[in-house]
Amino acid sequence: MPYPAKSVRAALAKYLILPKLIRLSWAAPKNRTVAWDRYWAGITRTGAGSEVLWDSGTDHELLGYRDVLQRHFDPGLPVVDVGCGHGGFSRALAAFSPEVLGVDVSAHAVARARDESAGVENVGYLARDMTQPGAGSGLVGDTDANVFVRGVLHVLDAADQAALMENLRQVVGLRGRVFLAETNFQGNPVEYVAHLGASLRNIPAPLELAIRKLPMPGHFGPEELARVMPTDRWTLVEDGAATIETNPQMDAAGNSRVPGYFAVLQASELDAPQ
Repeated sequence: MPYPAKSVRAALAKYLILPKLIRLSWAAPKNRTVAWDRYWAGITRTGAGSEVLWDSGTDHELLGYRDVLQRHFDPGLPVVDVGCGHGGFSRALAAFSPEVLGVDVSAHAVARARDESAGVENVGYLARDMTQPGAGSGLVGDTDANVFVRGVLHVLDAADQAALMENLRQVVGLRGRVFLAETNFQGNPVEYVAHLGASLRNIPAPLELAIRKLPMPGHFGPEELARVMPTDRWTLVEDGAATIETNPQMDAAGNSRVPGYFAVLQASELDAPQ
């Protein structure tokens, strides 16, 4: 049965924005660390009225993970928030742990997180690239830790995804668990930005800033996890669908919510870090 002409035109119209996306993104630094640090250096507002694409300004998304975290996180262990940005999730995670350490590749992100967390006693921050060899060593002293990863793996290439996962084994030890939640939008980059509200007439400001400053993201779901989670190194404890909440400035028609994927992992006992 042929598709109605109107539906075909509507489907193709979104691709008219492609030349504009190319123009916006051509100057984004190719070096990941440089890109993220320059991005955070230019951010002036987070929370309500945020300039940050993935900042919903609330703890609503984290509360959606609460039951999973309570099932699998040992509440006596520290939590390491990998890719902490300005520390919004790190501060909310303080309810699940006596100590939270936010880690980010960007020193400017860490500086902002420290400023925004002034007076929160059990949250600290560290600038570190968690894809570098040995980056998981000594983060929280000699103890095992739980790890929270939200929206990091889908912006890394396959080699860096694998390197991050290997470093996280050094963090969790025998008792810790990894919780990850990632964007898993099943479409190409044009369809993704269109979902987030971009059109030929308008691109929401937080989205345009990310396009200008950062490498184009991908998606991360069960297939991607299987490629970077060898079964002799990790055991999948639980997984399922998630909803990633982005900046509400883009919520003209529910498009600030992005299909996502969550998983809980533990280091395989036969080969767990000692």
